[in-house]
Amino acid sequence: MKTALLLCDLQNDFLHPNGAYGRAGLGNAALAALPARIAPLADAMRAAGAPVIATHFTLVPGPGGAPLISPHLRRIRGFLGPGDFAPGSWGQQTVDALQPVGYSVEKIAYSAFYMTRLEWLLRRLEVTHLLVAGIVTNGGVTSTVRDAAVRDFAVTVLADGCAAFEPAVHDTAIAALRSVAEITTIQEYLGRSTPCD
Repeated sequence: MKTALLLCDLQNDFLHPNGAYGRAGLGNAALAALPARIAPLADAMRAAGAPVIATHFTLVPGPGGAPLISPHLRRIRGFLGPGDFAPGSWGQQTVDALQPVGYSVEKIAYSAFYMTRLEWLLRRLEVTHLLVAGIVTNGGVTSTVRDAAVRDFAVTVLADGCAAFEPAVHDTAIAALRSVAEITTIQEYLGRSTPCD
């Protein structure tokens, strides 16, 4: 079994104080703590030769530069505007603490499999097991994990490598994922003799 570490949406526009969400006052301690907690595992995976793949939520600029936003997202995140999560921008990129990433996958919806090259990339890399960390647990993480499961990838979710805007929402989402994925912690996973297998 070949394992890849999948970092879901750990981007500057979500996590950095100067990013889109930070400027809107939507950051929290649980989200901010993730990069430093995940970094030792990402380093171990790279050292073992395992792929580290980052997904990048992306807002494609439309006519005049305003982002093309799904109606549901516009309703709940009306502050998003020109330049936020734009392709190739600083805000769209993975936070510095988790660099370098080996592969990047732009995504336009919750699931990293929806209309992206992720499955193609995993098949070409002969990955059969995904180790998943990221945000938010009840959104992009859950959607991606369930889509991976229906594509017959084995999935391990790092419970303390994920976070949501509310702790109770995170806990509920993790509990619900037990039916389709192994749930563990970063330290437990690092304690395995061959973390990338």
